[in-house]
Amino acid sequence: MLILRLNKSGMPQTWISQEEAAKCYVQDKVLFELGESKVVLRGGWNRLGEQSTLAISTIIACDGKITQDAGKISLCNRYLFRRDSNTCLYCGDTFSTVKLTRDHIIPRSRGGKNTWTNSATACKRCNHAKGARTPEEANMKLLAVPFVPNIYERFFLMNRTILSDQMAFLSSHFSQKRAWIN
Repeated sequence: MLILRLNKSGMPQTWISQEEAAKCYVQDKVLFELGESKVVLRGGWNRLGEQSTLAISTIIACDGKITQDAGKISLCNRYLFRRDSNTCLYCGDTFSTVKLTRDHIIPRSRGGKNTWTNSATACKRCNHAKGARTPEEANMKLLAVPFVPNIYERFFLMNRTILSDQMAFLSSHFSQKRAWIN
């Protein structure tokens, strides 16, 4: 389980291990905590037979440098398929990742770019049927509008095991214009 580390302004910076989070606590770098969940780390025993413990929150804001590039997300199939909920944006069926492909809405052979807004998740059958045509030319309607994930959506895409309080924090900042498929 990973801890969501925020900067002092509350923007996500990175996912860190529990041990890295514990280091932030003992170095007094944690400025505030969010979320309901706590993880209790257990340490050594003292001479009285008492074990040391440290309760860490699953979302922590830490002092330090604010990075501006935390919001950049590279386009890869793993993140694209997760953005589109493993759903083909042409037929609407859900597939395992091995049965999905990246479709370029404006085909690359016709000058289309490899960008978030020109990429859609497609099953192999639909991608083959569309070929090197636009959706209009192939008479295949897109079921959702492709979008560029914002910083909070990026952190959702990056981690497969997100706790409920982490998801509540991230999803409260998702774009209103996005077209997630449920």
